[in-house]
Amino acid sequence: MSRIKMVSPVVKNMPWQEKPKNLVGAPVWRYSDNPVIKRNPVEGVSRIFNSAVIPYKDGFVGVFRGEQTNGIPQIYLGKSRDAINWEFQKEPIRFVNEKGELFMPPYAYDPRVVEIEGIYYIMWCQDFYGPSIGLAKTTDFENFVRLENPFIPYNRNAVLFPRKINQKYKMLSRPSDTGHTPFGDIFISESPDLVHWGRHRHVMGTSKYWWEQLKIGSGAAPIETSEGWLLFYHGVCLTCSGYVYSMGGAILDLENPSIVKYRCRNFLLTPEEWYEERGFVPNVCFPCATIHDSETGRIAIYYGAADTYVALAFTQLEDIVEYIKEHSSVTESDTEIGIR
Repeated sequence: MSRIKMVSPVVKNMPWQEKPKNLVGAPVWRYSDNPVIKRNPVEGVSRIFNSAVIPYKDGFVGVFRGEQTNGIPQIYLGKSRDAINWEFQKEPIRFVNEKGELFMPPYAYDPRVVEIEGIYYIMWCQDFYGPSIGLAKTTDFENFVRLENPFIPYNRNAVLFPRKINQKYKMLSRPSDTGHTPFGDIFISESPDLVHWGRHRHVMGTSKYWWEQLKIGSGAAPIETSEGWLLFYHGVCLTCSGYVYSMGGAILDLENPSIVKYRCRNFLLTPEEWYEERGFVPNVCFPCATIHDSETGRIAIYYGAADTYVALAFTQLEDIVEYIKEHSSVTESDTEIGIR
């Protein structure tokens, strides 16, 4: 019986593959049949990557970054019985405003999806006179209503926590610039109503460890555990051949998640396989979602690979939490309240 508990629903039909016997390093292993989503997955879409999935009814749904053949990304809906084999709608998700009028973003990419109190919220990056955060809700994955944009430009990598904390919604984000941002820390903001946002706090910044020395950004929605909020995020370094995106892990305080309790100094996953090293943007492992089961502690991590594919990795709650704690290295800016 694990002494570390996961506070989330049971997902009995989640995808899973046992840990290889020869695994070394972090207790995260790749699905042997990666990538799970390959090139040209639907007519008019050349690549799907950096996408999010979630259990829904007796199966799974996903919101997917679809890079259209005109080069403009939009968000597509996908459905699956096993969270590995996906069927996609042929047209992008049709967003409307709160009056029911069509309200499509000029572009939309890197979505996340989170369920809070029976409502599914989708976040993505879009144009709001510069890159910023889009937000929408649905209860049935048929009707999608856009809400007010949470923040002004420039911002990316937003994800809501899967429950209110002290009666407030909490959202992680990464302030950025107009292009391939050469900087970036993770911040947290709160709202009573998903319209008015404030009480912004710094969560954590880049570190001295080379794999995350340039910038970091939030990834999958945090997982509530008895040790704190388990966060998978991406860290970026600059090499002679360009940026390299790796997956990192941290544990945030449950009631005040601007405080970092533990932060792994080692990457959990870095580009090593062909589908991570070769593609439209080489050398990218970009986590965007997890499916996790509180009964077994199993966690399936979905990540974008080389801006071309969707790949899948696995870990076990107790193993990954213990690994992060054992290899933790936090700084004063990690552990402080995050306001100056």
